[in-house]
Amino acid sequence: MSRASLAHWGAFTAVVSDGDITAVTPRAGDADPSPLLANLPGSLRHRARITGPAVRRGWLRDGPGPSTTRGADEFVAVSWAELTELLAAELRRVIDSHGNEAIYGGSYGWASAGRFHHAQSQVHRFLKLLGGYTSSRHSYSLGATGAIMPRVVGTHDDLFKRSTHWDVIVEHTDLLVCFGGIALKNTGINHGGTTAHPARDALHRFRARGGRIVSFSPLRDDIEGECVWHAPVPGTDVAIMLALAHVLATEGLADRGFLDTHCVGYDRFERYLLGTDDGVPKSPAWASAISGIAAQDITALARRMAASRTLVTVSWSLQRIRHGEQAPWMGLTLAAMLGQIGLPGGGFGHGYGSMNEPGLAPLRVRLPALPQGHNPVSTFIPVAAISDMLLHPGEDYDYNGLRLTYPDIRLVYWAGGNPFHHHQNIPRLRRALARPDTIVVHDPYWTAMAKHADIVVPSTTAYERDDFSGSRNDPLLVAMPALARPHAQSRDDYATFAAVAGRLGIGDAFTEGRTARQWLVHLYEKWAAGLDFAVPSFDQFWADGSLRLPTEPGLTLLSDFRADPHTHRLNTPSGRIEIFSADIDGFGYADCIGHPAWFEPAEWLGGPRAAAFPLHLLANQPASRLHSQLDTGALSQQSKVAGREPIRMHPDDAAERGLADGDVVRVFNDRGACLAGVVTDAGLRAKVVQLSTGAWFDPLDPADPDSLCVHGNPNVLTDDVGTSALARGCTGAHVLVQVEKFTGPLPPVRAHQPPVFAER
Repeated sequence: MSRASLAHWGAFTAVVSDGDITAVTPRAGDADPSPLLANLPGSLRHRARITGPAVRRGWLRDGPGPSTTRGADEFVAVSWAELTELLAAELRRVIDSHGNEAIYGGSYGWASAGRFHHAQSQVHRFLKLLGGYTSSRHSYSLGATGAIMPRVVGTHDDLFKRSTHWDVIVEHTDLLVCFGGIALKNTGINHGGTTAHPARDALHRFRARGGRIVSFSPLRDDIEGECVWHAPVPGTDVAIMLALAHVLATEGLADRGFLDTHCVGYDRFERYLLGTDDGVPKSPAWASAISGIAAQDITALARRMAASRTLVTVSWSLQRIRHGEQAPWMGLTLAAMLGQIGLPGGGFGHGYGSMNEPGLAPLRVRLPALPQGHNPVSTFIPVAAISDMLLHPGEDYDYNGLRLTYPDIRLVYWAGGNPFHHHQNIPRLRRALARPDTIVVHDPYWTAMAKHADIVVPSTTAYERDDFSGSRNDPLLVAMPALARPHAQSRDDYATFAAVAGRLGIGDAFTEGRTARQWLVHLYEKWAAGLDFAVPSFDQFWADGSLRLPTEPGLTLLSDFRADPHTHRLNTPSGRIEIFSADIDGFGYADCIGHPAWFEPAEWLGGPRAAAFPLHLLANQPASRLHSQLDTGALSQQSKVAGREPIRMHPDDAAERGLADGDVVRVFNDRGACLAGVVTDAGLRAKVVQLSTGAWFDPLDPADPDSLCVHGNPNVLTDDVGTSALARGCTGAHVLVQVEKFTGPLPPVRAHQPPVFAER
């Protein structure tokens, strides 16, 4: 059987046999299909699938309560009826005894691309109807951006959703200056699925027209093809941007007219830039000593930027570091000084090469969506503060101008995500997960999070249920008919929540009397009724397989604001770009002051920790999978070295340690250690190593929170500290380590094996 569907990494047609995908073909017309589709064959019946409801033996025996055996305990198979009763009873106990605030329903993760069977939408709708839950804000990908950019430019969504279109860049941009590169490996994916991948072709056409690219990244392959590559000391991009701005200011190249009419606070920032108050001019010579980039190269580039139609881009990775708010803020400030914001091909971009969204035309309409309702509980945390919350209930903390208090969480409800991929400092996370009374996890696979749960709910994959999906920057709404029957006893999350809701007396409110199929029809028809153009009936859409929707091509970011800053005021206190923010300044945060600035990171090669841990590890997104999704797949497995995640090293650093390609090494610091397989590569800066995130956490001793990860998850090494008091975003992209050859017997990789089951 052959049927079409949609995934985060592309539209495809699948061949299905004996209940599993055996082959996939990308959608016709996709200019650059994602290789990640190769992970789909064999995924539906993989041994890592959860085959039925399960409960941790200790929880079933002793009842709810904190437990240090999570992740090491055996499981007991239960029936669906028993799981439903246990889950309903535990939710009722927690709510009656501790209130709804005691439920954390973060459920962070990508899960399915579907609009209805989206795991977070389902669990949040359910918990809201139950009286609410403690929620989370922002994302691990964009925690710092999500807090800083609304304050300085009035939005952060529009930086991606309404970014300057690739065609505009191809036609008008002369110079692309990319901090963090434009990594095409990341442009394969989008939250709601994607049907076209134009970035590679756009860059080819851009170069063919005569456009030039300058890339600042320790990794050469953060830009593919011809470019001027500068490999700075990791974490020093803000210093380089400041030095470029210093040249513009001191040589009269800054556009004072634009700064006066469209920005506020430049004069205050310029005092810092010139060193008027601190005696430290942020000059090219100053930045060179920090970053390792020659002062004359910085000066020459600044002059060229001022003389060209220049687009300054900042990748998402640059804000996943201590003081991560500064990189996008300073990138925007640099673009404002050039005065080209709102001009075709000029200005600022954030996230080109971070996902297949920036540079694509946005839809002119919203997509159908499952209504989630209102959360009666107002308590929330920054998404990357989960360990802090669980370890320090009742403790006060600063966040984005607020003084908040961590709630006392008794039940963690997780559906459609894997924090062992996203969260920093896994040893600390494991200790935090020992604190609640109960952890509930919905997942199709036995991920590390599922193995740390008390109640495990076997979910279907996106390919075992009917759905439809699309993205806000993709022209197609795509039907996603089930490709195979649900594996073993797995059920879709809607069916699970409907059953539990029924036991808790909110069944009718949750289902509204509809089956899953009836919900699809209802959502489509309600959406269609609100459109100002005709669309086919649901049955016709389903038969056709897709529906093309109108888009807004040819956009230039902030062009309307540039043309008329009074009519098109930004959503900032001044209505303009806030190079100096009086609000942020008023918060009094020592780690995020009122204007963009250089803060020395704790984890960098210029700091004291480098004496003990002399290699800077970049924990970036993998080229062989999306986050940790389908780490079991063929493409992901082919990238492994001796079954471990590959670590790229400069040949000089490998030789210094007596290492060669294929060696298994121990990567370690004072927080933890993991094994990885060496791949030497001259295309990265010396003293820099690269170990992607997403290898499923696999402790040598599951009972020891500090155990060596034998599979290569870099989050055993990262520090669990937020970007600053403003955003408290994830800082897991940068960490200092040491690497040594592993000489002991190689332990087996058990990450993709189910846990041990015990008899009742």
